[in-house]
Amino acid sequence: MKVTIVGTGYVGLVTGACLAEIGNDVFCVDVDPRKIEILNNGGVPIHEPGLQEMLRRTRAAGRIQFSTDVKASVEHGDIQFIAVGTPPDEDGSADLQYVLAAARNIGKYSNGFKVIVDKSTVPVGTALQVKRVVEEELRARGLGESEKHGLSVVSNPEFLKEGAAVDDFMRPDRIVIGIDDDRAGNLAREKMKRLYTPFNRNHERTLYMDVRSAEFTKYAANAMLATRISFMNDLSNLADTVGADIESVRRGMGSDPRIGYHFLYAGCGYGGSCFPKDVQALAQTARENGHTLRVLEAVEAVNNDQKEVLVNKIVKRMGEDLRGRTFAVWGLAFKPNTDDMREASSRRIIEALLQRGATVRGYDPVARDEAERVFALDLADRPDDFQRLHLVNTQQDALTDADALVIVTEWKEFKSPDFWHLKSALKTPVIFDGRNLYEPEAMAEMGIDYFAIGRPHVELDRNGSHN
Repeated sequence: MKVTIVGTGYVGLVTGACLAEIGNDVFCVDVDPRKIEILNNGGVPIHEPGLQEMLRRTRAAGRIQFSTDVKASVEHGDIQFIAVGTPPDEDGSADLQYVLAAARNIGKYSNGFKVIVDKSTVPVGTALQVKRVVEEELRARGLGESEKHGLSVVSNPEFLKEGAAVDDFMRPDRIVIGIDDDRAGNLAREKMKRLYTPFNRNHERTLYMDVRSAEFTKYAANAMLATRISFMNDLSNLADTVGADIESVRRGMGSDPRIGYHFLYAGCGYGGSCFPKDVQALAQTARENGHTLRVLEAVEAVNNDQKEVLVNKIVKRMGEDLRGRTFAVWGLAFKPNTDDMREASSRRIIEALLQRGATVRGYDPVARDEAERVFALDLADRPDDFQRLHLVNTQQDALTDADALVIVTEWKEFKSPDFWHLKSALKTPVIFDGRNLYEPEAMAEMGIDYFAIGRPHVELDRNGSHN
């Protein structure tokens, strides 16, 4: 099938590559010539495991192309995926300007019946707005009454985890498709069914529903996952106060099959491109419709506060004035296996340390370049602070001259370090662990002063062993 993907971010690139992998003829278009140049030269503008190899195969087979030619992209695909960004507006609502611009281009250059697929995460009612915009452009061309140039707008939300997006697309647990129940919708349903047939051969994974329900489903799913994270973080702070171990609590809760273990880890807050903006957008949708999602507003408030918890532990242990102190920070991306720095907890933590006069030596396996770009913007009006931020190439480089280690992202390579070497490398053997990677008792036995999230702090005696 001939498919067009509008947008070459995480969702667009993964969708395009995976659809090309199974034999479709895919045209990826983007208004950013820098991205297209990178892709046409064999590179990938984002870090996503397995994506570059898949793009190399499909490009060599002639099944995928990249261009800034909007007219050619619209003419190419019978199915037009809109996979552009929907960043949060000032009030928290999703900014639809890029989605509607893509819709306008489809209407402007449409050369036949088009199935327009909202792949971007969009608020309830967006499909109707997209349809109106396309129809306005068609009418302006004198094509409003022509059945040949008809359209159907489909909601097909993505459920991709950054760092595992290729696997998630190729082996989905569900495919949600929202389609209108009319003649155009029936045509669109047949095309979408054919497109996704290769992913349903083992068993049927597609859930058909009305368009508004499909749009709502994406937000509801992310809101639930964010709620579980914030709930555990809220409990972890109480565990700190009452002396409970949140890791034991997690195991006790997760063993209940009605609850399960997923997304029950306490930490220093969620980030990334999805949870923060989707929680805000759903809460704003509720307000616009005269409702208050009280649980969801609490979820956001807890997450915002949670990004300060590790800083508070550092200040309590080492003082408010951190001038002359150096901190090694392991992990900059918001989660492992990505270089995405959007809403990353590291940004809040590092900025707080720099504000207090500290020097920071940060390391991340893949996010260094993106972190350099982001912090240059974040600290543009604080040049003195920016000069005290050093992004380095290895874990060991980060430990150089450091008074303490701060762990922010749970990369695998951080889970089993040489603790004796780590202890000797630090000026003072102190670890502040925002992801609860290690066991407090084991750290204390090695003479490491270990502070985690919602886990008991084992006091060391003057000889460096625990009491």
